[in-house]
Amino acid sequence: MLARVDAHFQPREGQTRMAMAVARTIETGGALVVEAGTGVGKTFSYLVPALLSGERVLLSTATKALQEQLFARDLPRLVETLGLPVRTALLKGRASYLCRYRMELARQDALAQERDIARVLARVQDWSRHTRAGDLAELAGLDERSPVIPLITSTRENCLGSPCPRFRECHVHLARREALAADIVVINHHLFFADVAVRESGMAELLPSVRVVVFDEAHQINETGVQFLGAQLSTGQLLDFGKDLLAAGLQYARGMADWAGLATLVELAARDLRLVAEKTPVGSKLRWTQETPEGVPGAQWQDALRRVAVACTQARDALAMVSEMAPDFVRLHARGSELLAHLARFSDPAPPDAVVRWVDVGAQLRLIESPLDIAVAMRTRVLADPAESESESANGDAQPPAMDPGRAWIFTSATLGEDEQLTWFTQRAGLQDAEILRVASPFDYAAQAALYVPRHLPPPAEPTHSRTLAQWVGDAAEPLCGRTLVLTTTLKALRTIGDALKARFEARDDLQVLVQGEWPKRRLMERFRAGATAGQPGCVLVASATFWEGFDVPGDALQLVVIDKLPFPPPGDPLVEARAQRIEKAGGKAFPSYSLPEAAVALKQGAGRLIRRESDRGILVIGDTRLLTMGYGQRLLAALPPMRRLASEQEFAAALQALRTAP
Repeated sequence: MLARVDAHFQPREGQTRMAMAVARTIETGGALVVEAGTGVGKTFSYLVPALLSGERVLLSTATKALQEQLFARDLPRLVETLGLPVRTALLKGRASYLCRYRMELARQDALAQERDIARVLARVQDWSRHTRAGDLAELAGLDERSPVIPLITSTRENCLGSPCPRFRECHVHLARREALAADIVVINHHLFFADVAVRESGMAELLPSVRVVVFDEAHQINETGVQFLGAQLSTGQLLDFGKDLLAAGLQYARGMADWAGLATLVELAARDLRLVAEKTPVGSKLRWTQETPEGVPGAQWQDALRRVAVACTQARDALAMVSEMAPDFVRLHARGSELLAHLARFSDPAPPDAVVRWVDVGAQLRLIESPLDIAVAMRTRVLADPAESESESANGDAQPPAMDPGRAWIFTSATLGEDEQLTWFTQRAGLQDAEILRVASPFDYAAQAALYVPRHLPPPAEPTHSRTLAQWVGDAAEPLCGRTLVLTTTLKALRTIGDALKARFEARDDLQVLVQGEWPKRRLMERFRAGATAGQPGCVLVASATFWEGFDVPGDALQLVVIDKLPFPPPGDPLVEARAQRIEKAGGKAFPSYSLPEAAVALKQGAGRLIRRESDRGILVIGDTRLLTMGYGQRLLAALPPMRRLASEQEFAAALQALRTAP
C-alpha cells in the first residue's frame, strides 16, 4: 500500500510525509499523532491511505461543517478519482435529526400556539414528507438557535427506542443502520464520546468492527471528552421531565394519577433549586466547597435538593403504576430514576478522585462533575486491548492496559502543542507512547504575513483596554474597508469592542460591523466571506469562542486579524483551577506547565485564521504588550508562524497601505 500512497503525493513533500506515516500506522497498528501546519493538506493525507487500505474506517471531526465537507465533497471526489467501490455514511447526534414522534407531540405544546413557532413547524412538517435523511441541515434558513428544534428532535433522555410508534421511520435509527453497512463512516467527537460514556448512540456496535479510527481537529477531543465522561444534573432536565410527564399522563392515563400536581411539584422544585443562586450573576461558575457550592447557604442548598428528590420520587412511583400502558411511561420512569441517581451523586460530599465539581449559573442551573482530562478513559475504554481492559481498574492507579494491537489510531490537527513531543495534547489524551510527527506549513509566512503589537495600548487589566483597542481597530479597518476579524478572549470585551465599532460606523454604507451573537453563526460566516462584493459593504467581524478556530476565509475578504489579549485560561474557572492544583500538588508549577501551553495553542489557533492559502496576504495584531515586555512572551512568540515583525505604527501603516494597493 505504501507505494500506491506515495504515487499520489510526490509533488508535495510535507503531504507525502504525513500520508506515508498514516499508511504505515494503518498497516502495523498503533497510534500516530500528527501536527500538520495550515496548507499541508492533511485531509487528503489521511483520506487517501485510509481509502486505499481497504479497511473499514471511522472519521471523527470536531464540527458539523467539517463533517459535511468530508462527506459531501472530499470523500466523493477521492472515491471517484481512485475508482474504489466504497460506501460512505454520515452519522450525527440526535439533535441533528428530525424525530417524527416528537414532531407529532409538538403540535400540542404551548409554544406551538405562537405564530412564529407555528410557521416554522409548518415548514418542518412540509419538509418531513419528502426528506430521506431527516437531517435538519437540509432545511435552509432554520436557525440553529430556534426554539422549534428541541420540539422536533429527541434526546437520550426522552427517546423511546424500539417501542416508539414511529421507530420504523426513525431517521436516527436509519442513519445508524446505514453507518453499520458502510466502509467509511464520518462522525463527530461529541457523538464518539457520548457513546464512550453511555454506549447508546450506535457506536457500540460500529466501533468493534472498525480497524482504523481517525480524529481530525484532534486538539478538541480532551475538552469534548470531559463533557461526556462526567455527570450533569440541570434544572432544564427537571423542567423537561415535568413537561413530558404531564403530556404523557394526560394523553395515555388521564385520571390514573394527579399528573398536573406531580408535574407542578417537579417544576417548583426545579425553580426553587435555581433560586438558590438567584443573586449570582449569570455566567458564573461556583466552586464546590465540601457539600455545597461557594456562596450558597448549606441549609438552603440541602433543602432544595431534598425537594427535588421528593418530587422525582413521587413522579417515578406514579409512573411505575402505569408503565405497561405506553412506552412513554417506561422511558419516563427510567428518566426519573436517572435524575435521582445523579441527585444522589451530587449529594455525596466526597467526589471521586481526579474529578472536579462546580455549579454553572445561567438561565438554568447545572451541577457538573468532570474528570480533569480524558487520559484514563482513553487508555482504559478507547485505546485498550479489549481482552485486557475488562480486567483493569479505570481509576488510574493500576497499570493501564496495553493498546489494542489490531487497531490503528490517527490523531491530527494544525495545532497540538508547542514542544516537539506535543505533550499539551498527548498527556491529556493518554497518548504518551504514540508516534509523533510534525509537518510544517508550506506557506512563506515571512513574505505573506506580518505581526504587530501596538505598544501604546494600555495593559490588558486596565478598564480602558477594550475601548482603546476598539478605537485603534476602527482606524486600521477603515482604510481597508473592513476585511478585519477581531477575536476577543471574553464576552465582556466582545460587547465593548463590538458596540464601539458599531457606533463608529453605523452611518457608513461602505462598512458593516458584525458581532457574534446578533446573527446565527453560519450566517455571520457567509456574510463575512462575501466581503465587499455584489454591492455589499466590507465587513468587520467581532467574535469570540468558536471563531478562534475552524473559520476559514481565504482570499481578500480577510487581511487583518486582531487578537485583543493573550488567551490565558480563565483563572476563576473551577476546571482550570483543579488542573493547576493537580500540577502544584505533584511538585510542578502551574503557569509554565499549564497556563502558558494553553495560551500558546489558543494563540496559534487564532493566528491561523489569517493565512489560508499561498496567495493570501495579511497582518496579525495582538493587542497585548505583555508579549513584548514579559519573559514568557518569547515562548508565545515562538509558537506563532514565522511572520515578519513590525516594530512601529509607521511600519504598520506602510504594511496596511501595501495591502490596500496590492493587485
